[in-house]
Amino acid sequence: MTETDSNAYDVVVLGAGPVGENVADRTRAAGLATAVVESELVGGECSYWACMPSKALLRPVLAQADARRLPGLSQAVQGPLDAAAVLARRNAFTGDWHDDGQVEWLNSIGADFYRGHGRLAGPRTVEVTGPDGTRHVLTARHAVAVCTGSRAVLPDLPGLDEIKPWTSREATSAQSVPGRLVVVGGGVVATEMATAWQALGSRVTLLVRGKGLLNRMEPFAGEMIADALTEAGVDVRTGTSVQSVTRENGTVVVVTDQGGRIEADEILFATGRAPRTDDIGLDTIGLEPGSWLAVDDSLRVTGSEWLYAVGDANHRALLTHQGKYQARIAGAAIAARASGVPILESDPWGAHTATADHAAVPQVVFTDPEAAAVGLSLAEAEQAGHRVRAVDYDLASVSGASLYGDGYRGRARMVVDLEREILLGVTFVGPGVGELIHSATIAVVGQVPISRLWHAVPSYPTISEVWLRLLESYRDN
Repeated sequence: MTETDSNAYDVVVLGAGPVGENVADRTRAAGLATAVVESELVGGECSYWACMPSKALLRPVLAQADARRLPGLSQAVQGPLDAAAVLARRNAFTGDWHDDGQVEWLNSIGADFYRGHGRLAGPRTVEVTGPDGTRHVLTARHAVAVCTGSRAVLPDLPGLDEIKPWTSREATSAQSVPGRLVVVGGGVVATEMATAWQALGSRVTLLVRGKGLLNRMEPFAGEMIADALTEAGVDVRTGTSVQSVTRENGTVVVVTDQGGRIEADEILFATGRAPRTDDIGLDTIGLEPGSWLAVDDSLRVTGSEWLYAVGDANHRALLTHQGKYQARIAGAAIAARASGVPILESDPWGAHTATADHAAVPQVVFTDPEAAAVGLSLAEAEQAGHRVRAVDYDLASVSGASLYGDGYRGRARMVVDLEREILLGVTFVGPGVGELIHSATIAVVGQVPISRLWHAVPSYPTISEVWLRLLESYRDN
């Protein structure tokens, strides 16, 4: 007979990725009894199949590219990367896909951890079925937080399951380098994985349905990365869709809508994400299973007094750092409501308001060159009705960039609101620019006037000197 027990908590968190961990951390810090439920590994997608393993694969690639731009060092790094060593280091960053350390951390903050599949079973109630069939019924006095993340979406192609395609999970956890790899998609996962596996020795073909890469950034970002991937040896084909995929004697055969036939050892589909909300009991509370959950700025699900959706599940910004930001907001809001403290929804930058989701989402794409952006692109700003001006600058003309490496290529853009003379968005493309984006984020979030930015003096000679050059371009043109 299956064992069942019942326990009451202030907060129940569904999902123990970085988002769920941060919600639990904030509610526990506020003294709320908190339970966390996870069916896979504590640490979630980011720790084991996304941010950490992908960047562990990419870091040696980018370091080698930087070194090859420096005479005196370039001669020492002309050989290929040691793929086995890169993969072993990647494995270490994932803890070899064991979550003991992160479980220990959950225990250290005083949260109760339930390993198993959690489903809503009506208002404020979560049923957990453990790996051994044990059932736990958890009730929440104040809040249930859905932090279940998202999953990769595969296209509707006949027989696709039979060929066992890669998604982002397989691409970041593979234990050997495929001789030939087809990557389908033009977004972050597609461009980063094309960069990594090409450098590790795979012959990569990148198939992009649209006109270019990274279509959520300024157009020049995708153009520069496409050029760099082509120079590195990636066969980049835009305006190309997959018509069929089969596996013949172990070889993947791809037929495109252009009539082309491509043979490969593996195929990666990086073609979008869907919410992992299909089997968490949403139907028991009148919501559509498998849907993105609409929320207010305190991350509370629209129409509910107790249900929160934090991170990918609400579809606001599918980024780990943004999900963790939301988790801090949601944790504070749950704690405030639990203690009867009023939430000032009129305060756009208050402790309980996820304003950055609308105005200042930063992102870095770890390709070579890197692309980094925050806030609105020029097109987005114009579509929103702002009177704006784009100010561009060639990063290669900055002293710090030329010192960074010979043949440096890059570009910077700031989008200026001409009514208020503040920045609505900033984009950088070039080696090492990921470390620049936080300065731009502060400028956008802080709505720092152009007149004040003149007094934020960049250190010489660093790539940050581009800020001075952008301001001069704005003044002089």
